[in-house]
Amino acid sequence: MAQNKIYIIDVTNRDGVQTAKLGLAKLEKTLINIYLNEMGIFQSEFGFPVTRHETNYLNANLELAEIGLLKPIRLSGWIRALREDVDLAFEKVPQLKHLNVSISTSEQMIKHKFLGKIDYQGVIKEMTDAVKRARQLGAGSVGVNAEDASRTRMEYLIEFAQAAKEAGADRIRYCDTLGFDDPFTIYQRVKTLAEKVRIDIELHCHNDLGMAVATSLAGAKGALDAGVAAYINTTVNGMGERAGNADLVSVILALRKSSGFQDRYILDERVDLTKAWKIAKYASYAFGVPIPVNQPAVGANAFAHESGIHADGALKDRRNYELYDFEELGRGEPEIIETGRQIVAGEYSGIKGFRNVYGKLEIEFKDDAQATRILELVRYANVHTQKPLTDGELRFIAQYPEQAEKILTVTP
Repeated sequence: MAQNKIYIIDVTNRDGVQTAKLGLAKLEKTLINIYLNEMGIFQSEFGFPVTRHETNYLNANLELAEIGLLKPIRLSGWIRALREDVDLAFEKVPQLKHLNVSISTSEQMIKHKFLGKIDYQGVIKEMTDAVKRARQLGAGSVGVNAEDASRTRMEYLIEFAQAAKEAGADRIRYCDTLGFDDPFTIYQRVKTLAEKVRIDIELHCHNDLGMAVATSLAGAKGALDAGVAAYINTTVNGMGERAGNADLVSVILALRKSSGFQDRYILDERVDLTKAWKIAKYASYAFGVPIPVNQPAVGANAFAHESGIHADGALKDRRNYELYDFEELGRGEPEIIETGRQIVAGEYSGIKGFRNVYGKLEIEFKDDAQATRILELVRYANVHTQKPLTDGELRFIAQYPEQAEKILTVTP
């Protein structure tokens, strides 16, 4: 990858779905992957290859990549840095090409999580064995996660990263697992790590102190200033464990519009910000979490002006009080809400109502047999998501029924 460039690796379908009390159905995870691809995101960490209920979904999404729907986005799996996990991942998901293997590196974790079962050198051995095995089994890229990197002794982190590089890793994921870093500390630590090891750096920042976006950018700057490529982990709407992760849209906007990054550091040119509104709205619906009114770019008040001075200034020239245009985010189209009779497709739908729904989407079926098959899948999908299906979900099921059937099938 280009050394002066920043790439986005979205982890909504791995870390975002670990949000306590929430989650996504496999169909919803698939739509997130489709929308990330439309947005030009470099990679989606799309799930857990060793988790049995993910198997059909993961394989179906790789089929969608093979037939061109999920291209050019990379689909990567997350596993523990254990040789047996690597073997199981490739057994269950044979077409898997991209992996991140993860293990804790801080004194806190090694002493109080592993409880003496493994020491510092043992951590390195487990990690290098996993990386080498992934390469043997045909992994196209391997990222190594240093969990709790921000609380890891620097000398050991450098040793760990050097061993990962020598074993065949493409990059190190610097995990600010507890949101402990600030923009100043992460810049210096990442820059030092990159200078010493000369390996690309992936930034994975949590929002426990409200700084996930800022630390992500500062860490990326540290990597770029050291002469290596930077990869920033994001989630849609900042979903994730505890206080969440770095928000996808906020990170992109900050890279494109902030004074220190605009025209100085290069964000992957494929990123299409006009898809921001679509994916943020969909993730909000799928997770069942409303977008805060003051959310950057996509909140209801992001372009609202009430103060007399502000309203006057914005009307004279939007640049007076708006740093970017709402059209850049795909906002501005009117939202049509049905207020009269509404026919929806659900788990108890009949064929006539079902045909009415698809007719509005301008999708026709060649015969009753095809319509009946899609209806059955739509019924299962409604059971699967437990909410009315979106137009995007309905279109996907009609266009890719074989993959949809696999995604909707979870074998105990």
